[in-house]
Amino acid sequence: MSVGIAYCGLNCKTCPAYIAQKTDDQSLREETAKRWSGGGFTVQPEQINCNGCHATENTFFHCSQCSVRNCASIKGYNTCADCGDYPCNDKLEALWNQLQSPQAKNTLDSFRD
Repeated sequence: MSVGIAYCGLNCKTCPAYIAQKTDDQSLREETAKRWSGGGFTVQPEQINCNGCHATENTFFHCSQCSVRNCASIKGYNTCADCGDYPCNDKLEALWNQLQSPQAKNTLDSFRD
């Protein structure tokens, strides 16, 4: 497993919430909160903090409730690429579509090669 790769294949080290936490960058928190707000919910700047998908504490609130993260964690996988059901249509592909993140799928596919 590559360090910083989330269960779903996203690179945590390029995530604004991860970067803001590591660098204590308040302006990045504010910009990201504005960008991530919408669709009926508001993200506050103080919520833009994350130690990465594999962290046991201080994950971004959406990630801490993510069904993909919870599934892979319960099964003990480093990433979803380790799972025999990869890619699962009910969770993983729906998340990639929601996040508009084809690079995450490419990352996991490369782990399977």
